[in-house]
Amino acid sequence: MNPDTLMQSLQTGFRVTIGAATSAIESLQDAQKREENLETFQQDWNTIVEKLAEKGETTEQEARKFVDSLMSQKPEGTSETNATNPESSTTATPTGAEAELLDLTNQVATLRQELERLREQKS
Repeated sequence: MNPDTLMQSLQTGFRVTIGAATSAIESLQDAQKREENLETFQQDWNTIVEKLAEKGETTEQEARKFVDSLMSQKPEGTSETNATNPESSTTATPTGAEAELLDLTNQVATLRQELERLREQKS
């Protein structure tokens, strides 16, 4: 198998996963989106994969922009401060953005567990 094809397949799989997670979160938050997503899943499998990959790519780009903006806001002296005072990193409370990111990560993990549980029940 061509390494480029393998990387494209892996990236598409990653984006489909992100797109599916995004769709699941949207479905939980908005009844109208839930109906749209259910209609989408009644289409051809290739169409579903393409739409999820597109949604995943968009989400990936938004996440990259968010992380880049967080990194650009980071004070330059932070690494030196943490190196000289290691206790400060363990007692510091997360900022609003870090807390939100942690919360979203936990939500995605919970959704994955729920999907696995539903798949096991279906089998």
